[in-house]
Amino acid sequence: MSREDVPATAGLPLRVRRGDPTPEELAAVIAVVTEAYETEAESAVVEEEPAMSAWQISARALREPLRRELGWR
Repeated sequence: MSREDVPATAGLPLRVRRGDPTPEELAAVIAVVTEAYETEAESAVVEEEPAMSAWQISARALREPLRRELGWR
C-alpha cells in the first residue's frame, strides 16, 4: 500500500467505550464508516451558480420609473 492509498483518517485515534470487539469487528466498522464518509465527501460540492437571493426574486415585481416627459393624461 503506497502513501497515496492510505486514507486521511488513518492517523485518527479510535476508542472503544463499551464491550470487547474483535479485530474483525473493528475492521468492519472502520470500513463502513470510511466508505460512508468518502461517499459523502464526494457528493459535497458547491453549486457553480449561486441560487437567486430573496431580494433578486422579489425585485422583479418593482415597477419601472415614471416617464415624466409624457405628462398627465
